Amino acid sequence: MTRIIPRRYNFRDAEMLRQSGVHPVLARLFAARGLSEAHELSIELGALASPAGMMQLDHAARFLADAIAAGRKMAIVADYDCDGATACAVGIRGLGALGAQVEYIVPNRFEYGYGLTPEIVALAADTLSPDIIITVDNGIASIDGVAEAKRRGIDVVITDHHLPGDALPDASVIVNPNQPGCGFPSKHLAGVGVMFYLLLALRAEMRTRGRFDAATQPRLDALLDLVALGTVADVVRLDANNRILVAQGLKRIRSGRMQPGIAALFRAASREARRASPFDLGFALGPRLNAAGRMADMSLGIECLLTDDEGVAWDIARQLSEINLERREKEAEMQDSASALLENVNPQDRATLCVYAEDWHQGVVGLVASRLKDRYYRPTITFAPAGDGRIRGSGRSIPGFHLRDALDLVAKRTPGLIEKFGGHAMAAGLTIHADAFEAFSAAFEAVGRDWLDAAQLEQIIETDGPLEDAYFALDFIELLDEHVWGQGFAPPVFSDEFKVVNQRVLKGRHLKLLLEKNGRHHDAIWFGHAEALPDRATVAFRLDANEFNGSTRVQLIVEHAE
Repeated sequence: MTRIIPRRYNFRDAEMLRQSGVHPVLARLFAARGLSEAHELSIELGALASPAGMMQLDHAARFLADAIAAGRKMAIVADYDCDGATACAVGIRGLGALGAQVEYIVPNRFEYGYGLTPEIVALAADTLSPDIIITVDNGIASIDGVAEAKRRGIDVVITDHHLPGDALPDASVIVNPNQPGCGFPSKHLAGVGVMFYLLLALRAEMRTRGRFDAATQPRLDALLDLVALGTVADVVRLDANNRILVAQGLKRIRSGRMQPGIAALFRAASREARRASPFDLGFALGPRLNAAGRMADMSLGIECLLTDDEGVAWDIARQLSEINLERREKEAEMQDSASALLENVNPQDRATLCVYAEDWHQGVVGLVASRLKDRYYRPTITFAPAGDGRIRGSGRSIPGFHLRDALDLVAKRTPGLIEKFGGHAMAAGLTIHADAFEAFSAAFEAVGRDWLDAAQLEQIIETDGPLEDAYFALDFIELLDEHVWGQGFAPPVFSDEFKVVNQRVLKGRHLKLLLEKNGRHHDAIWFGHAEALPDRATVAFRLDANEFNGSTRVQLIVEHAE
């Protein structure tokens, strides 16, 4: 069951924001998202949290500055998602600009799995012969891989943002805001954000050594388009720090100051860079890069972000779009298969869902898990064959159920059931033997029943309540679009009771509506929903500027109705 409820907010905070010059509706929206002072809305780079607060960052900067001075060769080991690809591109471009000899390698997820494994270390050593390996968006759990690098005489610098396990790798340096003892205030940096901070610290160290001054130092802000893309695509919480990084990246993109690969991806997705939004980054560009890692080889996506040749960037962007189309088709097949497998299961009788099919694609199971989680509002893990009698699962969770911690508890309760696992509160991955699927499903369900009650399994659509008639307007939509919304800083969703004047189904899948409130008519559409509404309904909706036949009108995008 799903219910629509209005967000609570502190009226006093909203009033303080309004008195500081914030638009009255925005003041209410910001207060509902935990803001109380206008300075928290700053998107200037000067408002970023200081690099000095991140544990071992200064040590890493000195280590890399020494390495650059000594001419030591560096190899970045990247992850195969959008965050990993952008972090790799930021690292290659930034370290190169600072004088480093640096190359990269990205593991094929189907051959090597996730992280700095001993096999990846061997591959890097054989192909690149590095003196130093730098991980981006991975490494915090790579104890065996770091040990193998040390055995080969290779130093390791870990940059990561994932949650650590009980023990840390014996690396030369670890930079991760989530490692024990780190007091950095923004715990939600994406992997690309951590690498950007490392570059800031390294540049400052090299200024201290007289390598650059303020006038001659490389412009690292030129990398913010990549930082913004990786941050949004990784669905990390958009706290004040991340909002600055994203806003500054979008500012550069809108003004045309972006990497050729970013421009090509906008073009391939038929999106206008001059009107770039977090939605474009998360739902148009991000999936194209992720598709390379899911279906083929993420080095193709990284090359798109690294090339300075517009023609090459366009050729790669078109390839990425074709791969993404293949991914969408495979995902649709797997969703249909998952629905069939769940026909004899009542999700309402369960606290969790686990699904496995022998013909599923490893690279797409995470997307299917996400769709099932959205549909049934249950922590969901979907599995695909991984070879050698093993299956690899990808999970997505709901608020209040920490997925990585749940897997950790399963591993402790049933030693040997899970071969390896890792991830976040809302997303995680694991590997088990295929014949252990039923046992794992039961153990995971037991944790779900222990941790979740009926209220937590009821989906709540939080809204910002009614919107005054005057603000169903294009200029108000433009005002909303000036701010960065996303994970942890929810885009505005309003709700009100409307009279349903007219409704029809488009393409058999989408409900087109004409709604009425206070004598005013509003066009609306509910994507992916074809069931008719009654004469009156409470509707949760977003505002959208819909362009059609050369004119732009306000349209309501329906999120839910009851």
